[in-house]
Amino acid sequence: MKFDFRRPDRIPKSQVRAIHLLHDTFVRNLVSSLSAYLRSYLTVNLVSVEQLSYAEFLDGLPSPTCIVSLGLSPYDGNGVIELNPGLVFPILEMLLGGTGKSSATIQRDITEIEQRLLDGLFRIILQDLREAWKPVTNVEFTIESMETEPQLLHLLAPNEAVVSIGIEVRIGETVGMMNIAMPSIVIKMMRQKFDQQWSVRKTRASDVEQSRVLRVLRQASLTVEARMEGPTLTVGDLLGMRVGNLLTFDFPVERPIELVVNGARKFTGQVVSTGRKRACQIGFVRPLPYQGKMSEEAAGGSASGSGE
Repeated sequence: MKFDFRRPDRIPKSQVRAIHLLHDTFVRNLVSSLSAYLRSYLTVNLVSVEQLSYAEFLDGLPSPTCIVSLGLSPYDGNGVIELNPGLVFPILEMLLGGTGKSSATIQRDITEIEQRLLDGLFRIILQDLREAWKPVTNVEFTIESMETEPQLLHLLAPNEAVVSIGIEVRIGETVGMMNIAMPSIVIKMMRQKFDQQWSVRKTRASDVEQSRVLRVLRQASLTVEARMEGPTLTVGDLLGMRVGNLLTFDFPVERPIELVVNGARKFTGQVVSTGRKRACQIGFVRPLPYQGKMSEEAAGGSASGSGE
């Protein structure tokens, strides 16, 4: 990623992707929370996660609307959460006992009484937002003020970068947007916490992948040979052998034998008898460049087969 000196507070794309995954969890939790609160089936979809200037974010919001300033304790700075009027007024109707299916489009400011009715809704949204951010850091999202005109909410400098999260909420035939903005400079301060979260995730994923590979390998077939190796012989001596020559292997019974797995020396053992058969009892596991759990399990067992 090229460094933009005009926007030194921008965060890397990897961190933007991490925020996208974090808010995937948020929207899944929000579906069940809002469905229970409004007693109605709804769907919530994460539409976009992008970096914009604060001025660009405000320009994309309708006017009038319901826009809230968020405290981000213990971090300095403020975030923003906005609910479109096309979503706010049907929700208010449902909170007052209606169906929320009114087809009339309402374009007006929200009254103080209606703002109080929305307090419960925002408490649920912010609770789910806190839970979604917990794996990274504990952020206490709190409502500091509520406005109806986006341009009146002077929380950040117009050119300051923010991470904008666009979420679509559908209640029956009603569709509206919820937009969240957090200062990029605040999220940039959390970079180490994001890195720690991803290192834990990668470790867990690696453990799961290793277990999956091991399950597949357990079904594989191997060739196992117990070799009683005697003295070496030169090619000249081998070519000079004739019928009637006697070749002494000179292999004492107490000498350990090599157990070869797919051509590689893996175990050392002793010749034993099991009934009428000869077998090899494993006494030592030879270290290999990589020995996973499968080798450790094999070390405590024994392999048997007909002697050579």
